[in-house]
Amino acid sequence: MANLHVDVVSAEESIFAGEAKFVVLPGESGELGIMPGHTPLISRIRPGTVKIVLADSGEEVSVFVAGGILEVQPGGVTVLSDTAIRAEDLDEAKAIKARERAEEALRNAKDKADIAVVEAELAMLAAQVAAARKLSKMRR
Repeated sequence: MANLHVDVVSAEESIFAGEAKFVVLPGESGELGIMPGHTPLISRIRPGTVKIVLADSGEEVSVFVAGGILEVQPGGVTVLSDTAIRAEDLDEAKAIKARERAEEALRNAKDKADIAVVEAELAMLAAQVAAARKLSKMRR
């Protein structure tokens, strides 16, 4: 069976680059599963977890993304996100504190533009907390 080359890239760095059997990620309209031979596609993705099943070991690698863009080409998948965090680097307590600060900022926001920015940040932080909780349960 053929494999996919997968790249997950944040604004700061390459988070993952390698060969995979299968990739699952949070598409705008629901979860997307990408296998070798998938039809070319460009789509926005929601905040959530990208799951990558490695080609050589079958091990699953998880990366939290704060939304972004997915590009699928023959033999390759690229995920571009402003923020991407390896599962082992997710810190639930830190994400909860950031969410609390964003909730306070929302209460103090006056104009619609500020409210929209803070609401988008809250959605991303809620997804990050949920991903951290889910991944910590899986580790136990």
